[in-house]
Amino acid sequence: MINRVRQLRKERLMTLEALADRSGVTKSYLSKVERGHSVPSIAVCASLAKALGVPLDHLFADAEELLEVVVTRAGERQALTDADEPGTRYEGIALDAGTKSMAPFMLHPPNDADHVPFRDHPGEEFIFVHEGQAELILPSRTIPLGTGDCAYFKASTPHKIRSVGARRAAVLLLVTDDHTDSSAHQTSRARLP
Repeated sequence: MINRVRQLRKERLMTLEALADRSGVTKSYLSKVERGHSVPSIAVCASLAKALGVPLDHLFADAEELLEVVVTRAGERQALTDADEPGTRYEGIALDAGTKSMAPFMLHPPNDADHVPFRDHPGEEFIFVHEGQAELILPSRTIPLGTGDCAYFKASTPHKIRSVGARRAAVLLLVTDDHTDSSAHQTSRARLP
């Protein structure tokens, strides 16, 4: 992903400073990301993707290699965050898929979400607890979710997710852009904040 940010920036003839300004990320942090000295959160990746004018999945897959049908085996998920990440760990699913209207991820939320900020963004989210126990935390309430439970909500609602129990939960996350008409639905791609 690190080389893709630099590659996409250079393809667009953008300076490091211009991308930093457009994405709201400091120039020094962006430089660290491009050199592989820092791993950005999914929220930062989404800001970078938006500033670069590409779907989030293009930061993780070569655009020329996107496929019509993609199978991602359980052991083939691409880690998007470090294994020792204290916050939410993300794994990419179907990153090589062509045009799509949802972005799927497997996430492993932390047990302690006190330090995790609430997130909100355009579109909708669907979460499905594959393993373990989790909580969907909203400013007004907390919703417990067990294995097999799911939640669907407007992503503009501030939210965060935490694992409950000794092990981190495994949660399937699907994110979609907000579609206001059918033509937009056919041409847009999902982005994750």
